[in-house]
Amino acid sequence: MRVLVTGSSGHLGEALMRTLRDGPHQARGLDILPSPFTDFVGDIADPAVVAQAMEGVEAVLHTATLHKPHVHSHARQDFIDTNVTGTLQLLEAAVRARVRAFVYTSTTSAFGRALSPVPGQPAAWITEDVRPVPKNIYGVTKVAAEDLCELFHRLHALPCLVLRTSRFFPEGDDLDDVRAGYADANAKLNEFLYRRVAIEDVADAHLQALARAPALGFDRFIVSATTPFAATELAALRGDAAAVLARHVPHYAAAYAERGWRMFPGIDRVYVNAHARERLGWHPRDDFSAVLARLQATGDWRGALAREIGAKGYHAAGVDGGPYTPPGCAT
Repeated sequence: MRVLVTGSSGHLGEALMRTLRDGPHQARGLDILPSPFTDFVGDIADPAVVAQAMEGVEAVLHTATLHKPHVHSHARQDFIDTNVTGTLQLLEAAVRARVRAFVYTSTTSAFGRALSPVPGQPAAWITEDVRPVPKNIYGVTKVAAEDLCELFHRLHALPCLVLRTSRFFPEGDDLDDVRAGYADANAKLNEFLYRRVAIEDVADAHLQALARAPALGFDRFIVSATTPFAATELAALRGDAAAVLARHVPHYAAAYAERGWRMFPGIDRVYVNAHARERLGWHPRDDFSAVLARLQATGDWRGALAREIGAKGYHAAGVDGGPYTPPGCAT
């Protein structure tokens, strides 16, 4: 199958290009920035660029986007142009090309304010039934793009699946107190319990969506590592996450103590991937226990694909994006 990957110079885009090129698919990349994984350099909001890249394409993996770190460096109109208009251009071209599958990479950030219960309340159990309450232009435009995908399925029977991915970026946490209070690997392993996923598993979810889209038509899926927690533990997780974790993974405490690590005091939300596992047939390999075991065996929690790609940041030279700016680029 000939697959167009948008955002092919980005973190997920490169992961998909590498994965597709290692398999039976013919992959071509489209991005506004050049890279070894990008065949067409141009803006997804430009109809001429999209038309050229879409020639002969049978499926689309649409990962190109402005991200949450861009909220402070880009105008709101930029988010509309890329995340909404760009998605619209791709959907229009996909209909004309009669593609077999259109997979849109969304984000769990789309849930917005629904992710943070007020103090004293249990952690939020986040499934696809939770209504998004976007809290910034990023979330607004990602939800709007999801709705465009659903609209094009209804109007044109375009097989279109939306993957709401949780954190998989390798950069440091966006919160200063987390970066200051926890080793980077410590924070990321903690997140595998409730809000992180391995890039290898994200790539697998996209390939599974390619295969399943014609049969499923339209659906939304949360793509996050499988949590060990249950909905009955949400109140306890908010107050003492370490105690709850010890019941599920008793040996974690010794492994953490060896490194001087600690669990977060409390957790405010848990992403639930049951729908993706059951209906999409996606089987993520890396959960908290698997990643901890890799760390103990190799000294590195990351998988091979994550190590190959490394960190890209989100900002170019001249922009101070804190942990999201590649080393040497900030001024």
